[in-house]
Amino acid sequence: MDEDKRTPAFSRTEMTELVLPGDSNQLGNILGGRIMHWIDLAAAIAAARHAGRVAVTASMDSLEFIHPVKVGQVVRLVAQVNWVGKTSMEIGVDVFREDLNAGDVKKTSTAYLTFVALDQEGRPVPVPPLLCETPEEEARFHAAEERRKERLRHRHRPG
Repeated sequence: MDEDKRTPAFSRTEMTELVLPGDSNQLGNILGGRIMHWIDLAAAIAAARHAGRVAVTASMDSLEFIHPVKVGQVVRLVAQVNWVGKTSMEIGVDVFREDLNAGDVKKTSTAYLTFVALDQEGRPVPVPPLLCETPEEEARFHAAEERRKERLRHRHRPG
């Protein structure tokens, strides 16, 4: 393996959270903002691990909540680096909910975030290249390249 390159496994991050009443709305479902916060934290840890330094959120793609998450259930977030450019990285985060009483696990969301590595003065700095080792990692890399192209097209769209 090239010493400078890092694999997705190198920075893969898993977080587990218990949904408490303070995390919920009046219906006993988790607040969407709480899930977004946890997604951002998991992604930030994966990005910082890959970059070997602080990395900040530049964007988050759309987020859909496929299944509700109730008070008392467990949320598991799995974050990994999908793609790396010069100073930026796409981090994918899959969110699962687990009902401990029923043993039922369902994927509730997927989010894609872009992070930029920064130096001590807050300037973007290069990050290590990504070394994909499996066909799944290669597929995620190429899908992330397409999402990046779409983000750049959207950013440069007039008005």
